[in-house]
Amino acid sequence: MRKLDVEAVVETGKDFLRNSVAGAGADGVVVGVSGGIDSATAAYLAVRALGKERVLGVIMPYYENRDVDDARLVCESLGIDYRIIGVKPLVDAVVAQLDFQPDRRSLGNIMARVRMVLLYAHANAMNRLVLGTSNRSEVLTGYFTKWGDGASDVAPLINLYKTEVWEVAEFLGVPKRIIEKKPTAGLWEGQTDEDELGISYRLLDEILWRLIDLKMSRDRIAEELGVPIERVEYVESLVRRSEHKRRLPPGPKF
Repeated sequence: MRKLDVEAVVETGKDFLRNSVAGAGADGVVVGVSGGIDSATAAYLAVRALGKERVLGVIMPYYENRDVDDARLVCESLGIDYRIIGVKPLVDAVVAQLDFQPDRRSLGNIMARVRMVLLYAHANAMNRLVLGTSNRSEVLTGYFTKWGDGASDVAPLINLYKTEVWEVAEFLGVPKRIIEKKPTAGLWEGQTDEDELGISYRLLDEILWRLIDLKMSRDRIAEELGVPIERVEYVESLVRRSEHKRRLPPGPKF
């Protein structure tokens, strides 16, 4: 992986957020705080850039679990205003209108899209931008919900790999228990990101860096990392199959 100048990354991120908010004529940002590393890091960066009065945290649990406590810890550590909105009644109301029972993955997508509806409702009412929390690892592999957590107005972490987000989080002073917890989207009880992805973030990032940024061959990547070529091909397939999620809807040319 590349050697990250964390201090420079933070300064660039702060400038980006200040310029984005000013350019949009907005009064601040709204961020969904999940209790995970990405949303915590985005929130900490936003407070550094804009001040705590211009950052609103919205905690939107489907299940009441430790993630809510972790999300509250982030908001209270930063001293930002925050709201807790349980999304279960909203999600269940959507499901009740369907003539089928969505599977676990589809239900998770509904949750993510309901949460984004709530974030934009707050942002619209407050003349603020929605602060995205996506990182490069998840965007490249399609590990996000299209028009759900993948939607936002500004995304300060989108060009940082997951392992780099951990570095930035430490620099910003994100609570240790947030940094050390297993990443999860909170879509169902016991769900973890690495289980769903089928690969650890550390290996994923090493492969992605070589595959996308350095444009190395699959054989060379496998040899350099000492992993089966099937691991590299698997990551390559994640990138290829999720291409549509990184583009606006295509249309015919007239």
